Amino acid sequence: MPVGDELRHVMELDRVLHEPARLLIIVILALEERASFADLLRLTGMSNGNLHNHLRRLDQAGYVEAESAYRGKREYTIWQLSEVGRSAFEIYQQRMKAVCQLVDGLTTS
Repeated sequence: MPVGDELRHVMELDRVLHEPARLLIIVILALEERASFADLLRLTGMSNGNLHNHLRRLDQAGYVEAESAYRGKREYTIWQLSEVGRSAFEIYQQRMKAVCQLVDGLTTS
């Protein structure tokens, strides 16, 4: 079974992005470009605290950026992928595709 180095793609997956809740946030931001905290709450189904913690972790990694805006007197936060986050997500997708192709090749042989 000649899979040695190819399987290392699994070990190279970005652990920040690979966590399902954070991956969902990244996918939403990749598709929507920008989303408010309220939008992310609705789209993810997470609790306020859970979403906040995952956004904080993504922010610490430099993958998302926050911008404050106002609707009347009410402040709200708009989130978007940073260039670093977009690049990390593209690399993540490439590595996942490589792993899937490897598995497909092994199971169809």
